[in-house]
Amino acid sequence: MDATSALALAYPIGIGLAALGAGLGLGRAVAGAMEAMGRQPEAIGRIQLAMIIGCAFIEALAIYALISVFLAPKG
Repeated sequence: MDATSALALAYPIGIGLAALGAGLGLGRAVAGAMEAMGRQPEAIGRIQLAMIIGCAFIEALAIYALISVFLAPKG
Protein backbone atom coordinates (compact mmCIF):
# COMPACT_ATOMS: atom_id res chain seq x y z
CA MET A 1 0.00 0.00 0.00
CA ASP A 2 1.48 3.32 -1.02
CA ALA A 3 1.23 6.55 0.95
CA THR A 4 -1.61 7.99 -1.12
CA SER A 5 -3.92 5.05 -0.60
CA ALA A 6 -3.03 4.90 3.09
CA LEU A 7 -3.95 8.56 3.42
CA ALA A 8 -7.18 7.99 1.49
CA LEU A 9 -8.11 5.28 3.99
CA ALA A 10 -6.93 7.05 7.13
CA TYR A 11 -8.69 10.39 6.64
CA PRO A 12 -12.28 9.06 6.61
CA ILE A 13 -11.51 6.94 9.66
CA GLY A 14 -9.99 9.96 11.40
CA ILE A 15 -12.96 12.19 10.55
CA GLY A 16 -15.33 9.55 11.88
CA LEU A 17 -13.39 9.25 15.11
CA ALA A 18 -13.29 13.03 15.47
CA ALA A 19 -17.05 13.27 14.95
CA LEU A 20 -17.66 10.44 17.41
CA GLY A 21 -15.40 12.05 20.00
CA ALA A 22 -17.02 15.46 19.53
CA GLY A 23 -20.49 13.98 19.89
CA LEU A 24 -19.58 12.08 23.06
CA GLY A 25 -17.81 15.12 24.49
CA LEU A 26 -20.74 17.42 23.79
CA GLY A 27 -23.17 14.95 25.28
CA ARG A 28 -21.18 14.60 28.48
CA ALA A 29 -20.67 18.37 28.76
CA VAL A 30 -24.34 19.17 28.33
CA ALA A 31 -25.43 16.34 30.65
CA GLY A 32 -23.05 17.56 33.34
CA ALA A 33 -24.23 21.13 32.95
CA MET A 34 -27.90 20.12 33.14
CA GLU A 35 -27.23 18.13 36.30
CA ALA A 36 -25.33 21.05 37.84
CA MET A 37 -28.13 23.46 36.91
CA GLY A 38 -30.66 21.17 38.57
CA ARG A 39 -28.61 21.03 41.75
CA GLN A 40 -27.81 24.77 41.89
CA PRO A 41 -30.48 26.81 40.08
CA GLU A 42 -28.98 30.05 41.37
CA ALA A 43 -25.78 29.43 39.37
CA ILE A 44 -27.47 28.73 36.02
CA GLY A 45 -25.89 31.74 34.31
CA ARG A 46 -22.31 30.81 35.18
CA ILE A 47 -22.81 27.12 34.45
CA GLN A 48 -24.45 27.82 31.12
CA LEU A 49 -21.68 30.20 30.09
CA ALA A 50 -18.99 27.65 30.94
CA MET A 51 -20.91 24.93 29.07
CA ILE A 52 -21.26 27.06 25.94
CA ILE A 53 -17.55 27.94 25.93
CA GLY A 54 -16.62 24.29 26.42
CA CYS A 55 -18.97 23.19 23.62
CA ALA A 56 -17.42 25.77 21.31
CA PHE A 57 -13.95 24.35 21.96
CA ILE A 58 -15.17 20.80 21.31
CA GLU A 59 -16.82 21.83 18.05
CA ALA A 60 -13.69 23.70 17.00
CA LEU A 61 -11.66 20.51 17.30
CA ALA A 62 -14.17 18.64 15.12
CA ILE A 63 -14.07 21.42 12.53
CA TYR A 64 -10.25 21.35 12.51
CA ALA A 65 -10.40 17.64 11.72
CA LEU A 66 -12.81 18.29 8.85
CA ILE A 67 -10.76 21.15 7.42
CA SER A 68 -7.57 19.07 7.52
CA VAL A 69 -9.05 16.87 4.80
CA PHE A 70 -9.35 19.83 2.45
CA LEU A 71 -5.88 21.13 3.27
CA ALA A 72 -4.10 17.78 2.99
CA PRO A 73 -1.85 17.40 -0.04
CA LYS A 74 -3.42 15.33 -2.76
CA GLY A 75 -1.08 12.83 -4.32
